[in-house]
Amino acid sequence: MTAASVPVKIAPQPKQNSRFAEILLGMTKTFSGKVGLTLLVFHFVLALSAPYIVPHDPLEIPNSSENLKFAMPSAEHPFGNDRIGRDVLSRTMMGGRIALLVTVIGTTIAIAWSSIAGMMLGLIGGRLDEVVMRIVDAVQAVPFLLFLLLIIAVVGSDITTLILTLGFFFGISPLRIFRNATLGFVARDFLVAARARGESLWTILRRELLPNILDIVLVEGAMRWSWMLLAFSTLSFLGFGVAPPTPDWGLMISDSRGAMMIAPHWTFAPVFALSSLIIAINLTADSLAKATGLDRAQGAPV
Repeated sequence: MTAASVPVKIAPQPKQNSRFAEILLGMTKTFSGKVGLTLLVFHFVLALSAPYIVPHDPLEIPNSSENLKFAMPSAEHPFGNDRIGRDVLSRTMMGGRIALLVTVIGTTIAIAWSSIAGMMLGLIGGRLDEVVMRIVDAVQAVPFLLFLLLIIAVVGSDITTLILTLGFFFGISPLRIFRNATLGFVARDFLVAARARGESLWTILRRELLPNILDIVLVEGAMRWSWMLLAFSTLSFLGFGVAPPTPDWGLMISDSRGAMMIAPHWTFAPVFALSSLIIAINLTADSLAKATGLDRAQGAPV
């Protein structure tokens, strides 16, 4: 047997965890990450199971003989009742479903279109990049809440409109971040080689650029999620969000503000629920930034 015919054994390559598994593992190494993820999972589980475990119908208005208007907390109604006798605990439990539905889908839309547009602008450059960046500057100079209120007041405040409107406006700021991140890779050899091979723009974005800015995309997504949740609750508080009698935290806080002196328990439940979800998202975003090696405040590696 000649030397050329001797079979060569190739050592098996060690199986590597996916990038997402590595990031998740890194997030669980910090106390804040564990708390944030635990709270986040709790809110998702509660939102999914709420229709089956709520103690009372959140839309049910008791008859006049029960006299539950502004009722204080009791064994049957742990957080009391609102101004027309509905159970506050049940409405709070159901309120998380709308908040998570709108903001999760809205954040996904915002990060999806802004990351694609940002990478394209950074890769193409030229006059198109300059014009779009000036438009972004002009839009960011005006408080986004005014744009939101204007569009929703004209078009309407149904769930689809809320999701699309929030998804568009919350993608404007990340667009600049993704574009700047892309500029750092434009002159790299792997991108030059990909262009020389004649690969399509979409292939370059998907195979070459996205894996390199994925950490930034994930951190930005987590950050925008908490801000979008606040914006959505603000719209509901101002009367431009979901319509009554839909259980919603912002709407519940707005309804209860006139009765805080006589029924403070009505305000406590939705405020606590909203605050705990925002804290969970922020803690998760901070631990995600640390796990990916990004400074959340500066948007740069640490």
